Parts: sequence; C-alpha cells; structure tokens
Amino acid sequence: MKAITKTDFNFPEQKSVYHGKVRDVYNINDEKLVMVATDRISAFDVILPKGIPFKGQVLNQIASKFLDATTDICPNWKLSSPDPMVTVGVMCEGFPVEMIVRGYLCGSAWRAYKSGVREICGVKLPDGMRENEKFPTPIITPTTKAEIGEHDADISKEEILAQGLATPEEYALLEKYTLALFQRGTEIAAQRGLILVDTKYEFGKHDGVIYLMDEIHTPDSSRYFYADGYAEKFAKGEPQKQLSKEFVREWLMENGFQGKAGQQVPEMTDAIVTSISDRYIELYENITGEQFQKEEATGDVLDRIEKNVLKEL
Repeated sequence: MKAITKTDFNFPEQKSVYHGKVRDVYNINDEKLVMVATDRISAFDVILPKGIPFKGQVLNQIASKFLDATTDICPNWKLSSPDPMVTVGVMCEGFPVEMIVRGYLCGSAWRAYKSGVREICGVKLPDGMRENEKFPTPIITPTTKAEIGEHDADISKEEILAQGLATPEEYALLEKYTLALFQRGTEIAAQRGLILVDTKYEFGKHDGVIYLMDEIHTPDSSRYFYADGYAEKFAKGEPQKQLSKEFVREWLMENGFQGKAGQQVPEMTDAIVTSISDRYIELYENITGEQFQKEEATGDVLDRIEKNVLKEL
C-alpha cells in the first residue's frame, strides 16, 4: 500500500502545474485541466506528513459519479475520468469563494454557536439550537478561498457583492445551484441510509457560463451522518456516527493539534494511516452502494496515470 503524495508530470502543451492541498492540477494550453487526486491529506489547512493509500482514488471516483449525476442541474467542468485518480475537465476562471451549505448545526458552525455566536456569514441563527440539530431550511455560509497555509475566512453575501467577487446575477445563480445540488446530494444520500449534513461547492466561468468545478459530495468536502440512529442519538445528546474527514480532525485535536502556530502534528503511525484509509473506503462503499475496487498497480501508479492521461489527451 503505497500512497501517491507527489506528482511531477510533463504533458504535451502543458503550461503550468498547481500543487494544491490534496490535488495537483495541470494546465493544458489554457483549455483543459488535468486534476490528479493525490493521496495527500489536509486538516486545519495543513497538509499532514503522510499520505493515505487509495484516498485519491476514493475522492476522484465519488466526485466523478456525483458530477455525472448532477449535469441536469448545472453545467460542470468534467470531460472525462481517464484514470481512477484523474479527472480531465474544462478550464474555468474560479470565483474566489467557496459556497458552503449546511443542513445541520455541527462542526465549526456548532463550535461558533456554542461560544455565543448567533450570526454566521450574515445568516441569523435562532437561540436554543443543539448540536447536530437540523436547520428548518439549509443555510449558505460562504468562505473566501485561501492560499495554502492560510485559513479560509467566513464571508457574507453582502461582502461578496460589495467586494465585487460576483455580480448580483452571478451570486443569485450560485445560490440557486448550491441549494439544488445539495437537495440532489441529500436525496442520493438518503437512498443509501445516509444524511448529507453539509458540503461545499466551487464554481467558475468558462466562455461566460457558470460551471460547477472541482470535487463534489466527497468525504473531504462533505459531512455525512448515518440516518439509522440519528434521532435517538440527537435526543440523548450523543455524538452522531458520521462518515467524513471530521474523524481525522478529532484525532488531531485529541492529540493537541488544531493547526495553530507552534503545534506539532502527532505521529501518524501505520495503524492510524491504515484506519484512515479504511474509513475513506467505507464512505465510498456507503455513498455509492458499490464495492470499492482497489486499483493496485502491477507496475508504478505514476506510470499508469501518465499513460492513461496521455492516451486521453
């Protein structure tokens, strides 16, 4: 089990490469993007020192399925997925905000609420809510898109418009797409016995048209609860059984790490790495209803990726 944490390809007509937190994005002649989902893992905006085997494949294949399952809602950037770890798509100019949509009060929103905050990103929250409680209707709490090593910051619709990050017409469409995609994701999750709790979407423009970009409904961009037992656990105030990257954050917090200056990432033992890999595969199988096929490479995974992408291009 070897994790792919770094790629360094040189494809025909390649203009540049961007190494993000977990994905490496190759610009092909300012027309297409080759996005490689590596096995890097990040939490609290920090890339952790060890990769997670099969994580890239899990994320890429879940995103690929959901992009295909939502083309009737809005256009998206995907053209093809020539390798289990790769999506090739249309190059878009991204909006500098992430559209975060929440169906339940948990995670960072709950941490803020518990500390007395009653307005997030311009959205007013009622008093008396409890952790993991469902909102009457989903709320949108956008964030800015931060550079690597910096934290995304909450931003309101009013601030987005005031700063010219989107026009009123564009933002109205972003909101419409966000809620419709979340509704579709919620329906698909429900068929699998899961609750889509919250997620984020990224959008960009290509030839003046707004496209959905990047990954969607993956455990890196979303939080899922198991529907079975949700009501009982909520009534008792117990933690929900969830499928998301939150378990990685919780492990880090238990070991004194929250991405703050001077804090050390706890040791990632082989057992921890394997358990994280197993959880990602578990989410894949739960959310897709299909058995995960580990793409073991007979040779080198990087060779396989390169051959598949070259054939596609």
